[in-house]
Amino acid sequence: MPIYEYECTTCGQRFEVKQRFSDEPVASCPSCGNAVRRLLYPAGIIFKGSGFYITDYKRSGSSNGKSESSSETVSSSSKDD
Repeated sequence: MPIYEYECTTCGQRFEVKQRFSDEPVASCPSCGNAVRRLLYPAGIIFKGSGFYITDYKRSGSSNGKSESSSETVSSSSKDD
C-alpha cells in the first residue's frame, strides 16, 4: 500500500496516511478538521551513465568488424582470381 502525504489548507500541518489505491482520499485535517490537499512528489528515478539511446553507447567492435569483414571479402575474392 502506498503512503500519501497530505497538507491542511488552514493550519499547514502535514501528515502521512497509508491507503489502498481504491480508498477515498482524506478530506479533513486530524488536528483542526478543515480541508486538506494531497501532496504529489516526482518519482525517485536516477539515471546513471552518459546516455540512454542506442546512438549514445559505444559500439564495441562494430566499426572494426565492418572494416575487417570488408577486407576479408576483398582478400578472399582476390585469392579466387
